[in-house]
Amino acid sequence: MESFRLVTYSTSGGPRAGIVAADRVYDAADLLWDHGCPTVLELLRNWENVLPALREAVARRESHPSSALEGVQLLAPILYPPAVFCAGANYTDHVSRMAAKLGLERFPNPKSVGSKPFHFLKASRCCVGPGAEVRAPSRDVDWEVELVAVIGKPARHVKVDEALSYVAGYMVGNDLTARDLARRPEIPSSLPFSFSWLDAKSFEDSAPIGPWIVPAEDVGDPLKLDLKTWVNGELKQDSNTSKMIFSVQEQIAYLSEQITLNPGDIIFTGTPAGAGAETGEFMKHGDTVTVWIEKIGQLTTKIV
Repeated sequence: MESFRLVTYSTSGGPRAGIVAADRVYDAADLLWDHGCPTVLELLRNWENVLPALREAVARRESHPSSALEGVQLLAPILYPPAVFCAGANYTDHVSRMAAKLGLERFPNPKSVGSKPFHFLKASRCCVGPGAEVRAPSRDVDWEVELVAVIGKPARHVKVDEALSYVAGYMVGNDLTARDLARRPEIPSSLPFSFSWLDAKSFEDSAPIGPWIVPAEDVGDPLKLDLKTWVNGELKQDSNTSKMIFSVQEQIAYLSEQITLNPGDIIFTGTPAGAGAETGEFMKHGDTVTVWIEKIGQLTTKIV
């Protein structure tokens, strides 16, 4: 079974869904003998049928035209995901370091006290692809490498042990955060609306994703993946998804209890230790941040 990657790439006629195999880019519609122009989102909406068809098409791809990967401009794999869910405080190592920074003697594991996963939303148009230039909205923009799960079929009231069957694939994500915009200084900190998730988390282009979607069966266990971040070539984050507090499965099950997850919805599953918030070090204009996840790939963004 030959692996492939699902991408959206730029053409003179506009964005198109593509398949990357052996460092060549093939048009998805051409491979599938579809004379229309399916988007990646349309492919995901019929993923259970599309996946075996793509496997078969990739095996006979030599008869189809292609382009060298290095000569193709990749966009966000899903240009406008229907929903973008993001987990907060979901790695044991990150939570431990933040507790130390805040002077807390201990920060209880949420699962040990019966708590549930914590998520917030980003706007779908925050998503940008590899090589994106992101305009910093403030001076304290932070990096957060995250494994991103892509939903491949409607999920409602899903059991934890069945949750991964709803995942079409995985991407690399960077949950960029404007830390200094998180608080509304004019509002007393004792009040619940003194914190602004919109300003801190959902500014323009704050959700780089990509460089492609790797089918879930090519990734295997999502809780056994190394993940890293470099800022200007300096290693900042170096951890493993095994340190998640709430697993990918638990997050999907929890979210599906609140709302139906639909094909193309994506879930940022949390970031490990090494984020700038732990030390007060943040990115400045001109910095380049690269996030990488084992078996999936890497994604580079420039702050401008």
